[in-house]
Parts: sequence; structure tokens; C-alpha cells
Amino acid sequence: MTKKDYILGIIAGLLIGFLALPVLKAVKPALFVKFAAAVPVFFLIAVPVGLIIFYFLSGKVAVLWQIGKFGVIGVLNTLVDWGVLALLFLAFRKYLGIESTNAFIIGLTFYSLYKSISFIVANVNSYYWNKYWTFSSGVLRKTKAEYLQFLAVSIVGFALNVGIASYVFDYIHPFTGMNPDQWGIIGAAVGSIIGLMWNFLGYKFIVFKPSSRNSI
Repeated sequence: MTKKDYILGIIAGLLIGFLALPVLKAVKPALFVKFAAAVPVFFLIAVPVGLIIFYFLSGKVAVLWQIGKFGVIGVLNTLVDWGVLALLFLAFRKYLGIESTNAFIIGLTFYSLYKSISFIVANVNSYYWNKYWTFSSGVLRKTKAEYLQFLAVSIVGFALNVGIASYVFDYIHPFTGMNPDQWGIIGAAVGSIIGLMWNFLGYKFIVFKPSSRNSI
């Protein structure tokens, strides 16, 4: 585990902590008021500690180190996704008077628009973190083929993530007591789980696959 890993782990922890705040505010406003100050501190500590654990476990199973880093970035990307989504809920409601349940175009609500925007922002974040840290072989390559591969994998991930999240939000009745914002985060969670599994396999074996000299 290098100095770079420690620094990036700390940065990822801080970002996760702060991005968790708008999600917490949308889902549980009372908990947001109570724990807002503690959330960033928790993740600032928890993320580097988790990375250290995965690093030592990788001594027996090498791929665990890569999975550990992907897990951290997966959480970060998920919270970029959910955080932007929650901010869009709040901003459109406050400044434009638009609810996530309002019709956007035929068959789709504004939720689908919000989810598309949040996914794109998270996807850009995902590319740079995964390229230069999670799957980095030490050689920074920028090739047209790599970008096209990333785009192809991302389009499938986009369809899975946004499609599943929108289906849950629009066609499955919310659990008792849940408001649209809370149910929207639940939909995003389901989409993110499926999307993360696809992304790890696609990034590892298609986009950022190691050469024979750098294989793990």
C-alpha cells in the first residue's frame, strides 16, 4: 500500500462523507440534523481503515486489493449519483416548483431526467478514479479504443442503472410511509447494485484489462 493509496483513500473518504449529507437529508431529515457533523468524520476514518484491511487480506488473495479499491470508488460513485439526485430533488422543488413525480415526457417522470443527470456525473467521476487508481497498471494510457470501450460498458451500465431505478420508482408501489424522495433513493440503490456488478466486470476485463506483463 503506497502513499498514493493512503492519500486517495483519505480524499475518497472525505468526498463520501460530504456527499452522504444531501442523501441523508432527503431520506431522513431528522438524522441529518442530528449526525451531519459526524458523518464526514466517520467516513474519513472508516475508508482508509477499510483499505488497510483489504490490503493485508490481499496477501492471500491478490485480487482483493483491487476489489477493495473498487468498493471504495463504488461507494463514492454511488454517493455522487445519489447526492446529485438528492440535490436535484431539492433544487427543482425549491426553485422551480417541480416534483420528481411530475410528468417529463410521455411515459417518464422528472425522476428519470434527474437520474440520468446524476448517473452521467457519477460515470465521469468513475472513469478517472478507476483508470488512475483501481485498475492502474502504472502506465497511464489515453487511447481512442479505451475511451470507446469505456463508453460501450458505460452505456450498458447506464441502461441498467437508470432503467431499473426508473422502473422501481414509476411502477412499484413505495413501502408504507415512504415519500417520493425516499422511494427515489431506494430505486437508485437497486439500480446501483446491478450497475456496480456490471461495471466491475466490464472495467476489469474489457476497459482496463491488464496486459500479460501487468496481470494480477
